[in-house]
Amino acid sequence: MHIPPNWGIFFALIVSFLIFWFIFSRIFFRPFLDLLTRRERRFKELGERTEQLIKEARAAEEQREQRLAELRREAAAKRDSERREAEAEVARLLEEAKADSRAALEEARNRVENEVKAAEKELEATSKALAAELAERVLGRPLNGSHSVARN
Repeated sequence: MHIPPNWGIFFALIVSFLIFWFIFSRIFFRPFLDLLTRRERRFKELGERTEQLIKEARAAEEQREQRLAELRREAAAKRDSERREAEAEVARLLEEAKADSRAALEEARNRVENEVKAAEKELEATSKALAAELAERVLGRPLNGSHSVARN
């Protein structure tokens, strides 16, 4: 370039620069900047959606934990209730078994007592008969009224 500059070339350079700037901005710069803007907006939307999904996942996890805790409490209460019912049933069955065994023992005791009384009566009758027979043998004659005693 010359000093002082050639103003015609200088203005031609400025005009050509502006024309190229206008063409390049329309063809390259603006679409590229729009692309970057859309991409940035999309990343921002995805970030917000991700945060929302994370919050929803945390809320769902908390709800699941609460439901699990509730189910555990219900299961424990049901288990305790069933255990108490089973213990009451066992206690009732034990009492019934004790009552049955007491009744069976009392019945056996009564039966033994009756058998002992019957055996005592039989033994007494046998002892009287043996005594009468022994007396007849010793005396060698029948005793008075011994005919009424039954011999076995």
